[in-house]
Amino acid sequence: MENNTQTTREKIIKTKKNYKRAPLMPVHLRVMIAVILGQIACGYALGISGTALSNAAKYIDISDLWTGLIGAGSLIGLAGSLLIGRLSDKIGRRQLLMINMYILAGLTLIHLLTANLLLTFIIRIGIGLMIAVDYTVGNALLTEWLPKGEDSKRQSHLLIYWTIGFILSYIVGTLITGLGAYTWQLIIATGAVPAIITALFRSFFPLPASPTWLASKGKVKKANKIISKHMGHKWRLPKRFMKKKAPKDIAWGILFSKKYLRRTLVGGIFYACQAFSFFGISIFLPILLSSMNITGGSISGIIYNGGMFVGVLFGIFIFNKISRRTFLVGNFLTSAVLIGIMALVPGLDSMIKLSIFTIFAIILSSGLVLDYPYPTELFGIKVRGTGVGTCITISRFGAAAGTFLLPVLTNIGGAKLAMLVCAIVLLFAFIVCLIWAPETSPKFIKAEQNNN
Repeated sequence: MENNTQTTREKIIKTKKNYKRAPLMPVHLRVMIAVILGQIACGYALGISGTALSNAAKYIDISDLWTGLIGAGSLIGLAGSLLIGRLSDKIGRRQLLMINMYILAGLTLIHLLTANLLLTFIIRIGIGLMIAVDYTVGNALLTEWLPKGEDSKRQSHLLIYWTIGFILSYIVGTLITGLGAYTWQLIIATGAVPAIITALFRSFFPLPASPTWLASKGKVKKANKIISKHMGHKWRLPKRFMKKKAPKDIAWGILFSKKYLRRTLVGGIFYACQAFSFFGISIFLPILLSSMNITGGSISGIIYNGGMFVGVLFGIFIFNKISRRTFLVGNFLTSAVLIGIMALVPGLDSMIKLSIFTIFAIILSSGLVLDYPYPTELFGIKVRGTGVGTCITISRFGAAAGTFLLPVLTNIGGAKLAMLVCAIVLLFAFIVCLIWAPETSPKFIKAEQNNN
């Protein structure tokens, strides 16, 4: 029996090709669109709370504490990425991605029915947990389906769509007016629209299971059937996955073993420090612009968000032109210097402030391009969901801290104090990445090996 299985396996290897070396096919497009729509929905859901809360402050008595908590709620929920990652490594990617957007839309619509601050905070946590599914599981599924060489490139492009969703939320939030105290509830509930569109697409064009995840669970035959179904009979699993193995339960603690500890810490710390500044500033941009005494807040906000979009495009342009390590280190140092100048030289002219702030947005946002491919590249297939989930969880503590603290810090010491804290956090990330960050780009790893 075992000899027959061995013969069949060898025959498949000889007569079929590795599906990771296939050209782009309709199944790849389906997975990409499903993940792209999810990114737009996630970016919108995270960004909309800032404009909604800025509007709420005009009509209801909301303290800095509640503003910070509600703004950070979805980011706190995103800390559940660790659990989501573990769950996806156990039950697979497909099931979670087929339901999370329906739940996200349902939770978002509840905002229309309540203005209770505690309940709003709890709803935002639930929304964050559903976003965690796309952040962790969608990223893994895309990597495991796309052909080799396309995976990291397409992952870096995801930030374009996330940023579109984030910026769109700012524009929509500033356009909805005239409903009095109910306005902020309607603004925050608009997050249901992109979520419903994503959910319907995934229902009408169902996602396939991950072949490499199935193989890692010992389901080699099923994995090859799925490949044949979606790509044709000439494709198969990579050779290293063809041998059926009894699945091993991967303990979460392995991420803190000697093999993965440095990668786990770098992945978590770089992500957390970046998220601290990015989300703290971006979500509460109207509050910060007001404190900086920059006139024309709405126009200035659109300019800043435009800079953010340009930054993502710039990041994609240089993504494969420089090493991951150089990208990380240079990005944190430049961002820290720019925001530090604004904090330490507060008497600058309004237009100079806006110019430096926009350049800061471009540089910091260019680093977002690393958020998906870099943590994914840090971990192997068997621990990828858990590893990426852990990095995202660590990062969300940073994001939640930044979002919670920014309105509080601005109230205590103005924009100067808030920006100074951001500069210190970014400088810390620079030092960590300079000392520990490993190179993960196949192109530059190969170049280093050739040089050695």
